[in-house]
Amino acid sequence: MSIQDYITSNKDRFLEELIDILKIPSISADPAYSDDVHRMAEATKDHLLKAGADKAIVMETPGYPIVYGEKIIDTSLPTVLVYGHYDVQPADPLDLWDSPAFEPVIKKTDIHPDGAIFARGACDDKGQFYMHVKAFETMMNTDSLPCNVKFIIEGEEEVGSENLDGFLEENKELLAADVILVSDTGIIANDIPSITTGLRGLSYVEVEVTGPNRDLHSGLYGGGVPNPINILCEMIASLKNEHQHITVEGFYDDVDELSAEERAEMAKAPFSEEGFKKSIDIGDVEGETGYSVPERLSIRPTLDVNGIWGGYTGEGAKTVIASKAYAKISMRLVPNQDSTKITKLFQEHFERIAPKSVKVKVTPHHGGEAAVTPVDSIAYQAVSKAMEETYGKKPVPVRSGGSIPIVASFEKILGLKTVLFGFGLDSDAIHSPNEHYGLFNYYKGIETIPLFYKYFVEMKK
Repeated sequence: MSIQDYITSNKDRFLEELIDILKIPSISADPAYSDDVHRMAEATKDHLLKAGADKAIVMETPGYPIVYGEKIIDTSLPTVLVYGHYDVQPADPLDLWDSPAFEPVIKKTDIHPDGAIFARGACDDKGQFYMHVKAFETMMNTDSLPCNVKFIIEGEEEVGSENLDGFLEENKELLAADVILVSDTGIIANDIPSITTGLRGLSYVEVEVTGPNRDLHSGLYGGGVPNPINILCEMIASLKNEHQHITVEGFYDDVDELSAEERAEMAKAPFSEEGFKKSIDIGDVEGETGYSVPERLSIRPTLDVNGIWGGYTGEGAKTVIASKAYAKISMRLVPNQDSTKITKLFQEHFERIAPKSVKVKVTPHHGGEAAVTPVDSIAYQAVSKAMEETYGKKPVPVRSGGSIPIVASFEKILGLKTVLFGFGLDSDAIHSPNEHYGLFNYYKGIETIPLFYKYFVEMKK
């Protein structure tokens, strides 16, 4: 049986299995879901074994476990190491979902006329890592697996992969491979295939501003005492100037500036500013002066408030001046920027700009480094050839604004380059209510991945 025939005859089951794992609320950020995260790890192991792995085990870490699987057919052949993650983002705000986040439904949309599966984790990353499991099963059942394959599917990606580096250090021999394959990115459009060639890094912090020692009556004290919420807003507003340039001292010192030629090459990728605005229902774009929207989204560093709170936020009115105010802030970084250094610069700056009337605390959460993948490698060329065959056109290389910090860790610790082989779309609402993943994209991934193996092994000879 051919690969395509096997996929066609099993596509309903492939979808049913994905629906089953999407029902598991494996939210790594919330300890209330700890049992579900562990249940998802066990399910991942079971699916690898059923797909044909010789070995699949749940390996404990100080946090959530990592699932390792392998099929070694000949030690003299190349080895592909597949990475993915089985944990998902929290589903909040729940009231903005059209259907419950962990009760998957399939609906047709303008972008997905063949249907899309709506559920938390559908695209990020259960649908995408599971493509690899089903592609592996397909190769096993059509006697077409041309090399060895290993899997590491972790459960802490959405909280910073804090224990992955230690796992890599401790298991270098176990994880020995020729290349790492990651499907946690996307393509430009279903008719414009693309391959991600760069990722931004990340520095994520939480800030706390404290004023009076308790919440105060805003009538008795208003106008004469520091209001931490007001002050926090003023401090945040000062973090960018009128050109949307970040004002943290030293923030841009190490930024890797692309040449005019590189920027011109980037500009060849299709992009409609009007279409972009319409897709997220905004009246106009914003960003750093002197750069196009695609450049702002990929090759420039950013600073954004991800959440802000303090005081009374319940129903009705409560006239208080809050004792404390909080915000969570993320900074996306570009090559050559060091996340630890940027975090330190931000902390020093934020403490420096605080008025004497309040106390400020900056708590670093997690971070990671930017990464650029080579376009002249055998693995990249194999991905390109595979996508060209299934899409009917050559994929476009693009830089992504997202962060996958473990890509830098793979190179530093294992000495391996990564190929980013994603099939999602920017419109799939990852991390947002109504996250979804197109059935076209899911099946296209299962169809394309075996071709990568075929061409990678052929080119390695």
